[in-house]
Amino acid sequence: MLLSTSIFSPKVLLYVFVLVGSFLGICALLGVRILLHQRTVRRFVRSIRQRLQSAEDRGALSAEETRAPRPAKNPRTSAIELQQVRSLVRSAEKALAQEKVEDAERFLIQALTIHPHAHDVRAELAKLYLTTGRESKAEAMYRELLQNRDDISFHSNLGLAYYRQEKYVEACYAYQEALNRDPKNPERSASLGRACIAAHRFEEAAPLLEKACAFLTRDIELLHLLAECYLQLSAKEKAEEAYRRINKLEPYDEVVKAKLQSICKPQENAVAI
Repeated sequence: MLLSTSIFSPKVLLYVFVLVGSFLGICALLGVRILLHQRTVRRFVRSIRQRLQSAEDRGALSAEETRAPRPAKNPRTSAIELQQVRSLVRSAEKALAQEKVEDAERFLIQALTIHPHAHDVRAELAKLYLTTGRESKAEAMYRELLQNRDDISFHSNLGLAYYRQEKYVEACYAYQEALNRDPKNPERSASLGRACIAAHRFEEAAPLLEKACAFLTRDIELLHLLAECYLQLSAKEKAEEAYRRINKLEPYDEVVKAKLQSICKPQENAVAI
């Protein structure tokens, strides 16, 4: 009886109450911290999901890489640039008329700096190089131009650039391309014929020069080339015919008369024998 009274005394009950209250308080604090942590995690995860969804809606995520389109030029800017290019080309033409080659070159290069893909300006610059003895630069530019535009004059001028650099085989190919695109032009045949003679392709040169001489009947230089070509092929009768055509145009040319005599004498001696 005395034992039970001591157990349930007020002091003991107070101690037990404090101990249980402390335990419950600690559990409550731990529970609150756990709940807050979980809420923070859920909020973080939710924010990540929202960001991903927003990015997907904007198209930022894609299974395949795509090249970003180049922003289109403002039409007003393009018109201004075009006007600048035209002005520089006119300045180059005026400089050439005054024989200021360096100024003309500078103006054309400035125009290409503004509009790098202006093929007409590139063609003018290539022609400038060709006419001022810079055949290697002209060759490079015409080869580049032909990658973008199949123009007869580009083939022909490339052939001339090759010819002046003594690249006769390459000149033949370039002139042939020009002739293929303009087969009725006797000048094309004449250019290819000259290149063939320089490359020692006499059999190919002869019909080309014949075709050219049929149209350019008073071109004495071509007739001389034709006559020499036939001599290289040992076709003396055709060479004689070519020299007689020259003699009719220039009857006082002593060199041509000597050529005719040298061709005719062996034939006369053979008849006499």
